[in-house]
Amino acid sequence: MIFNSIQFVLFFIVITTAYFLIPHRFRWLLLLLASCYFYMAFIPIYILILAGTIIIDYFAGILIENSEGKRKRLFLIISIISNIGILAFFKYFNFFIDNINHFANLIHWNYSLSLLSILLPIGLSFHTFQALSYTIEVYRGKQKAERHFGIYALYVMFYPQLVAGPIERPQNLLHQFHEKQSFDVARVTEGLKRMTWGFFKKIVVADQLAMIVNIVYANPHGFNGPTLIMATVLFAIQLYCDFSGYSDIALGSAQVMGIRLMENFERPYFSKSIAEFWRRWHISLSSWLRDYVYYPIAFHSKNPTRAKLYVAIIFTFFLSGLWHGAGWNYVIMGLVFGFYISFSEITKKYRNAFIVKIKLNNYPTLLRYLRIITTFVLVCIGWIFFRVKTIGDAWYILTHWWVGLGDFLTHLYSYYTWKNLFSLSRLITKSDFIICILGVAVLFLADMAGRRLAIWKILSTKPWYVRWFWYYATTLAIVILARLGAQEFIYFQF
Repeated sequence: MIFNSIQFVLFFIVITTAYFLIPHRFRWLLLLLASCYFYMAFIPIYILILAGTIIIDYFAGILIENSEGKRKRLFLIISIISNIGILAFFKYFNFFIDNINHFANLIHWNYSLSLLSILLPIGLSFHTFQALSYTIEVYRGKQKAERHFGIYALYVMFYPQLVAGPIERPQNLLHQFHEKQSFDVARVTEGLKRMTWGFFKKIVVADQLAMIVNIVYANPHGFNGPTLIMATVLFAIQLYCDFSGYSDIALGSAQVMGIRLMENFERPYFSKSIAEFWRRWHISLSSWLRDYVYYPIAFHSKNPTRAKLYVAIIFTFFLSGLWHGAGWNYVIMGLVFGFYISFSEITKKYRNAFIVKIKLNNYPTLLRYLRIITTFVLVCIGWIFFRVKTIGDAWYILTHWWVGLGDFLTHLYSYYTWKNLFSLSRLITKSDFIICILGVAVLFLADMAGRRLAIWKILSTKPWYVRWFWYYATTLAIVILARLGAQEFIYFQF
């Protein structure tokens, strides 16, 4: 069951209605059963894997809290090995074996290991990290072990964020399942508005842009530089709308029930540096890696050297890339972003001096937008490795983006130049192309306006006819453009 489906809409209505009708003491059970049903709608048998890790971590948390010294550390290690072991088996076993086989062929070793025919449990990377944050926080003494088994199971399985996050911390989420929530019209309305905005991002923007991106990236060798650049930029927007759209639906559906999930995006493409970008993109993962990987490595000693900080950055982003997928393209993506941040820190003094020398600091607005554009371009380059099927495809795009670019710029104002760029006959119809442009424009204006308030909060301050025009227009666009075969969210594969 995916969010952008009729099944989920009906599921959400039934569960939410029942949630407010039944007594508070039974709500955890309703949500837990609903979450089990939601998860089993994908591959039912995999619920046993999730149940196994939940049982291990539940008792590990209690044992960690009741132990000291080496025993305490032992129970934490058992929890970590159990969670990482399951993740490694399902997500990385075939990747590991495949690389061994390639190495064997390289040295002319005739024996090859067989790959396993297994499917990755949906959302495994997300709920693995969420479960780990619980036992680590209990170990650090920042979270009491949860004694209510059902509440702990719900913490791991809460359906709005079970499959693709945000990756919650126990301090934020666990206590909320114990608190009684009453029906609040204003809160419910705001949650539904946020869900609608999430559906708009996914269905009206991301899925429409995917039609172009999928065709170009399926065969990048068949397109010239300008089209490759266009597809890469559109993929950056598609990825943002797809993932942040999921987060908006997750946060909105939880908000309707009075549950507050952490924000996962904060207008990331308006960042002025790569470091700032990762503080505003997939915030729950970035902060998880910062707190549980980067800080322990970088600040293990009181006075870490700069070299150690850079090593910690590179290693953290290496894990970030590997977390995203079992493929060298994901690993390279992580290393690219790690290199960006390390190089930025190394050259920061010289870049600032250069800015002062050419007096660009006298034009702060221009400097700000130059930094935003530069950051966006660098992010788009990193996303190439996220999207391609092979490293060869990524190399082709990076080494052929300028092919035909000069002719395109020379005839920039020609209708045929733009027609050839978008290759409308091959990629997309004119009506779909117009929808893409309008969708991106609405998204850009909403994010620009969102510097102070979210779009659904800004609308609440507008006259009734403005609000209702927006509600009807977005809902109508969602209904019309929703395809019979709903497109899965990109991050479901992780």
